[in-house]
Amino acid sequence: MEQINAIGRRKSSVARVYLTEGTGKIVINKRELDKYFPSGILQYVVKQPLQLLGVEEKYDIKANLDGGGFTGQSQALRMAIARALVKINAEDKKALKDHGFLTRDAREVERKKPGQPKARRRFQFSKR
Repeated sequence: MEQINAIGRRKSSVARVYLTEGTGKIVINKRELDKYFPSGILQYVVKQPLQLLGVEEKYDIKANLDGGGFTGQSQALRMAIARALVKINAEDKKALKDHGFLTRDAREVERKKPGQPKARRRFQFSKR
């Protein structure tokens, strides 16, 4: 099997994934998964598509993450891994789609408006 690549996005994060056959090693921006995401919850989010299909120990993953915070990055990486797994085996698409791993979460931060302290919050109104 050659190298499979896929891309995933969430908020302002972009994840580029390169998947090869291997022993289950995940490297993100030249760092191990547990070094890049110290939180167990974020590590779990990243591994969800692999655990669903039962292929944690079958593929090596090299990822480049850019932009956003750690939550958006972990979810972008999850989406990219799911897309790469679909490229390998198209029959896995239904299971991954049912769990929402292939759906792009389009929610973005609303921009701040002029004359207001935040996007929707207005300055306190004073009648006098």
